[in-house]
Amino acid sequence: MAELAAGTVVSRTHELVDPARCRMWVGHNREYALLTEERCADLIESMKAQGRQEMPAIVRRVRGEADYDFEVICGARRHWSISWLRSHNYPDFRFLVDIRELSDEEAFRLADIENRAREDLTDLERARDYLRALDAYYEGRQKVMAERIKVTESWLSRYLDLARLPNELMAAFPNPQDLRIKHVTAIKPLLKPDDRRQRVFAEAAVLGSRSGEEGVPTAVPDIIRALALAADPPKKSGTPKRSGSTETLTSQSGRPLVRIDGKDRKGVRVTLLTQAGGTRAEAEDALKLLLDKHWQ
Repeated sequence: MAELAAGTVVSRTHELVDPARCRMWVGHNREYALLTEERCADLIESMKAQGRQEMPAIVRRVRGEADYDFEVICGARRHWSISWLRSHNYPDFRFLVDIRELSDEEAFRLADIENRAREDLTDLERARDYLRALDAYYEGRQKVMAERIKVTESWLSRYLDLARLPNELMAAFPNPQDLRIKHVTAIKPLLKPDDRRQRVFAEAAVLGSRSGEEGVPTAVPDIIRALALAADPPKKSGTPKRSGSTETLTSQSGRPLVRIDGKDRKGVRVTLLTQAGGTRAEAEDALKLLLDKHWQ
């Protein structure tokens, strides 16, 4: 009691509650629907080994709602893992919570601090949370927000740019959560001016509609390369494009098919550009042209 009175010990209200009586706060920075047994495997195994949840989730009370007592500010993975365990032969597990009185802006900053260093929170989840918070708590003032969450404006801008990528472009990515802020520097220039932007959107729609087909890129860097090629197609479609000592055969739509890397007495060196978006039939036609030209 003396330590409490002196301020050297801080008392917190911790409770063990039914996770079904807790909902996610609307401003939570993690997409709860993306949580799976695989993404929470480390936490589930830790809870099994300890026989309990070690670190409490941070919650605040919900008043006037019959179905819920609390909303989760920090601890979506803990909530999901406890719920999963209770439905998979561990019914005695309870959800350990730290009950706080917080405003929405305070809740946002607390959740951001707790999750900023977590690798399991994707850049896109964090970026969308920042964009929502910018208008919700800081009246769109980026400088004020950066000061409140203790980051530089340039650092915050990169996340906001990721969150602002248009849906027409995002259609190209089968797994948008794989996008990182490092990719923004390559993508953002493709959206200006308007004619390049429209070519990129058209290519993104094609890539999205053909996702899963053979030869269609799925890795983020490969998709970005395909979008960049669409933004600046060869001036003459269907003709070789020379670059130094190399040349590239393209399809009628401008997609690279085969790159001629050089020619010497031994023959012709070529690279098949299988991830650039062209079809196998187009590649076969390009190879036939090469044979007709170089095979005596």
